[in-house]
Amino acid sequence: MKLYSTNNHNLSVDFPTAVFNSMPLDKGLYMPVHIPQLDQDFIDHIDQYSLSEIAFNVASTLMKDTIPLEDLRKIIDDAINFEAPVVELDSETYVLELFHGPSLAFKDFGARFMSRIMAYFLKENEKTLDVLVATSGDTGGAVALGFLGVDNTRVTILYPKGKVSEIQELQLCTNGQNIHAIEVDGTFDDCQALVKQAFADEELNNKLRLTSANSINIARLIPQTFYYFNAYAQLKRQGKTDIVFSVPSGNFGNIGAGLLAYKLGLPVKQFIAATNVNDTVPRFLQSGIYETRPSVQTYANAMDVGAPSNWVRIMDLFKNDTAALKQVVQSASYTDEQTLQAIKDINAQYNYIACPHTAIAWLALKAYQQDHNGTVGVFLSTAHACKFPDIFPEDMKAKIEIPAQVKALEVKEKKATAMNTSFESFKNYLLTSY
Repeated sequence: MKLYSTNNHNLSVDFPTAVFNSMPLDKGLYMPVHIPQLDQDFIDHIDQYSLSEIAFNVASTLMKDTIPLEDLRKIIDDAINFEAPVVELDSETYVLELFHGPSLAFKDFGARFMSRIMAYFLKENEKTLDVLVATSGDTGGAVALGFLGVDNTRVTILYPKGKVSEIQELQLCTNGQNIHAIEVDGTFDDCQALVKQAFADEELNNKLRLTSANSINIARLIPQTFYYFNAYAQLKRQGKTDIVFSVPSGNFGNIGAGLLAYKLGLPVKQFIAATNVNDTVPRFLQSGIYETRPSVQTYANAMDVGAPSNWVRIMDLFKNDTAALKQVVQSASYTDEQTLQAIKDINAQYNYIACPHTAIAWLALKAYQQDHNGTVGVFLSTAHACKFPDIFPEDMKAKIEIPAQVKALEVKEKKATAMNTSFESFKNYLLTSY
């Protein structure tokens, strides 16, 4: 498997190089030189496969000759050891639950797969791998659990002070061992900028072996394709194949994985990128002008991204042809007030409790279905509702079952290093704190 930079299609690196370097020095993102088509017989009979079998078929097609098939199967069976069920709310509305992994968020798919891929390629006596992560909510917790105790790795997680939920913060700050948390007095965009600056800093790269666990890493993107194929398989068993996916979108890695699945051969009618008021992409698709803005804090905090990194990947998938992209992708944005009302409406209509990110995806799907009668839609539920206790009215909050792993967090000590947005402060931390 060869990969190029979105800023230089003449660049060619192998998969381990892309995984460990995360981002090319030209600040593009790695993409496969060739996106193969899945065997049509597999697509036609995908309803006969389990999630693990689907994941292996997709990964082995995309990562051909990268890892021996027996080893790849072991990695997948170890990493993807939880389910992603499609739950019917009504005959045209389904929710894809992606919060059944250890950190209770969809990012367990990417983080667990990536950590095992990195551990597989790491060689004894190599320089310690320093994994840098910026998180707006759920990425950090998934990465922390994915890498906890992995030999020869250190993980540094940057998160914006006061802009993640209490449970999300506990997932970042209570692990110990090789996991370190930095509480940045700024926004997610500030955290992301610090990570990107670190990768571009010559001194840091000479002294440390840096890599990223954000969705900029291609090893995060690949396993997120698995649950799109698996959702299609579940609905195909019910005789439904003409499907629209509505995806909560912040840094645009999740929907980017869906579009990669589409390019691999997943039959999808439409994708909807659902955002909060951080609406860089909806504005672009409406005006044709791509203009980033500082991120705004919302109840859907994992989507509080003003400059989504993965958008360049999506444009690259469509060869920067906006007209072609718009045939497959629509986008819509919603306010906090609309989000809160949607949470109540979902509960009233379906007796279902959705996190704020999930509620935004439902809003976008319902708006699409109003203009497209008879559409079967799947909206993605990206996090367990228990992570956002302050969002829900008391009667709804009482219905939320608190998982055992969350109860265990509540008695642990929080440990985080406070920091401003200065790159020099972050650089000094990395050079002197370990």
